[in-house]
Amino acid sequence: MRILVAVTGASGSIYAQRLLDSIDPSKHEIHCVLSNYAQAVIQQELPEGLRFPAGVQVHGLKSMNVPFASGSNPFDVMTVIPCSMGTMGRIAHGLSDDVLLRAADVILKERRKLILVPRETPLNLIHIRNMELLLLAGATLLPANPGFYTNPTTVQEVVDTVVARVLDHMGVEHQLVTRWQEERD
Repeated sequence: MRILVAVTGASGSIYAQRLLDSIDPSKHEIHCVLSNYAQAVIQQELPEGLRFPAGVQVHGLKSMNVPFASGSNPFDVMTVIPCSMGTMGRIAHGLSDDVLLRAADVILKERRKLILVPRETPLNLIHIRNMELLLLAGATLLPANPGFYTNPTTVQEVVDTVVARVLDHMGVEHQLVTRWQEERD
């Protein structure tokens, strides 16, 4: 599977890190792009920075010379994790002035999977309308709302409840959480 992971300046860099750590680059082609403000938030939230597993290809935000910038070379899935409301709004309205936004536009126009993981609260009417546009365009909105039926006891276990859902929607196998009503070994 060809996967694009985009990281924005919304709080929640830990979700991006856990997702990158949970996808095997030997089984999937993984590319990553960061928004302009992502680095500042990553520095605040992940003092050691965002770690890219070996095999993950990282691209600059302004280069359109990447495979996922064209509909003639579409990826299977793109996730924006975490997704700022600014990025969500720009995607919803078809703005494509950098490679992250262009990739989202390509994914939508080619009817591939676009998974947005907003981590914002409270929401205003503009956010809701942008979400509506994205849903109508075929995107999946998967807010970073953790589940607690697995009784998580660490921050990572809480994060895993969200990342597991992202992986499910991507179609990537994982063992991050126990499924609802699943028997434990």
